[in-house]
Amino acid sequence: MKIKYRLHPIFSTLIPAALSACDGILFDSHTSCPHCGGSLTRYDVKTKHFADIIDSTNTRTITVRIARFRCNECRAVVYAHQPFYPNTRVGSPVVDLCVTLSARMPYATASTFLRRIGVIVDRWSLRNYAMKNPRELPTTEQYGILLPVSIISLAALTSETRNGSSIDESDVLSACGYPSSLNKSDCVGKTLKFLLPGFLSEVFIFISLNSFC
Repeated sequence: MKIKYRLHPIFSTLIPAALSACDGILFDSHTSCPHCGGSLTRYDVKTKHFADIIDSTNTRTITVRIARFRCNECRAVVYAHQPFYPNTRVGSPVVDLCVTLSARMPYATASTFLRRIGVIVDRWSLRNYAMKNPRELPTTEQYGILLPVSIISLAALTSETRNGSSIDESDVLSACGYPSSLNKSDCVGKTLKFLLPGFLSEVFIFISLNSFC
């Protein structure tokens, strides 16, 4: 028997809007060379693919800009802190969605479900992301669907800046739940703050009732 997964309409508004808000953001922060500790000099800026979303009826590619630095001591090229997992071609919130959804539904179904939400990831890419990133992610159940905390946090951040102000790169890194500028323990600590009883539900309801009416 084929299982039908219900989709609340709010997801198809919140999630594409959260990813879209990252379009064009420049990530250019770094402190020292991770290899030798030497000082860094800006080398160039690289545009990276962050997500593909459905905007109305059209497909839209979301990109971000990542600064690269050259170490003045060992001459290594170093990327700025960025919301990407190693060896992936989309932003970490999209990978989190792939991992979380595929844990409860087949890859093809998860890919179709993502498209209904407004995020485009083909079934083979989704499978690769899920298999290569078998980490435990902080999640929350909203309207019967398990979602990664990172995408909810990013949606909350987007809601707070809908008055025209830009989103700060450090806020995006923190909201994504994978701030590469922090060590593992700091990352876990910041993420688990969103898991306090009732907090996520209150944030989510606030977004849906006040920002997308």
